[in-house]
Amino acid sequence: MDSLITAAARALAAGDPLAALKRVALREDPPALALRGIAMAQLGDLARAKVLLRSAARAFGPKEPVARARCIVAEAEIALVSRDLGRPLQPLDAARATLESLGDRVNAAHAGYLEARRLLLVGQLDEAERTLDGLDAETLPLASRVGYELVAAGIAMRRIRTKPARAALDRAVRAARETGIPALSAEVERASRAFDAPAARMITRDGNRLLRLDEVEALLSSDALVVDACRNIVRAGSTVVPLANRPVLFALVRALAEEWPQDVSREALLTRAFRARHTDESHRARLRVEIGRLRKTLGPLAGFDATARGFVMKPHRAQKVAVLAPPVEGDHADVLALLADGEAWSSSALALALDVSPRTVQRALEALREAGKAESFGRGRGCRWLAPNVPGFPTSLLLPAPLPNG
Repeated sequence: MDSLITAAARALAAGDPLAALKRVALREDPPALALRGIAMAQLGDLARAKVLLRSAARAFGPKEPVARARCIVAEAEIALVSRDLGRPLQPLDAARATLESLGDRVNAAHAGYLEARRLLLVGQLDEAERTLDGLDAETLPLASRVGYELVAAGIAMRRIRTKPARAALDRAVRAARETGIPALSAEVERASRAFDAPAARMITRDGNRLLRLDEVEALLSSDALVVDACRNIVRAGSTVVPLANRPVLFALVRALAEEWPQDVSREALLTRAFRARHTDESHRARLRVEIGRLRKTLGPLAGFDATARGFVMKPHRAQKVAVLAPPVEGDHADVLALLADGEAWSSSALALALDVSPRTVQRALEALREAGKAESFGRGRGCRWLAPNVPGFPTSLLLPAPLPNG
């Protein structure tokens, strides 16, 4: 490798893409194309970066498998940054296997970290953790180690484990400081702000209160009966009852939990569960049926007694009842929560992360744009969505992951 290529690679490793471009901007050989692609990615021109890296991969060809695999890994990282999450992982898996078999442990580990990062973004936490655990973090360069620790922190945060999350963030801070790269320090700072920001809202009869992640963890570890509106489940201790596919039952139990220990009128329950403006005897009959289903479904956790004006929740063992909700609720809050991370998302990536249909996401995005809460740029498959600065935006920390089991 000639001296200009070596100097450009060192500049990129130090986070100085302009210095790298000064050395290889006019060259068209494969190593120069690859370095120019990485430089353009660091400067934010992801479309141009992708074209250059693909050209470099083709130019390297099968006779230089290590260099070609490195280009594939770099392109996969660009796909993650641009939230192109629908891309299959097979090329990245194959590139990682090639790098491992040919002795490039550093870039193989970086490819593994990218796999874990993508799995985290789409909420596959078990797979992300297994991938991360299979890596030797010591083989990663400092810049990649920052990302490794941020993924570890992200997994812990979504599983509501504050101590491991804080420890991973502290390690990321130290690694970013050692690199001296401002962009990495800024990324760690954003993650730290997300850790310290309100993660949820606790609703009781006494009012609402925003909770930090450690407070959410303490609530879930307590003996309280928690109606979790972030995941549509009800839990007390280690007993968890999912109600994501039973929206009427969840609406009823949430209404009853918000007023506990008082009862809730039949009219209020009908409005919350069935959105009935005018009630008649058929609505009341249906309410009795649904309360019966609720008693059966949540029998291990609570009873539901009739009163003169409605119904009241009677927890079996819990001394406290609380509703755990996102900091901001409303139409399409889950989509807005993902957009609020500051990155540009494609609609297909949002659908993948939320496990809903692309059409559902597209309708939500159009509604958010009409409300001034989202904006788009590009066309067709290149269309990306952003959230402008929306005060009080909801957090994505509690979106895709299952609750801890105790």
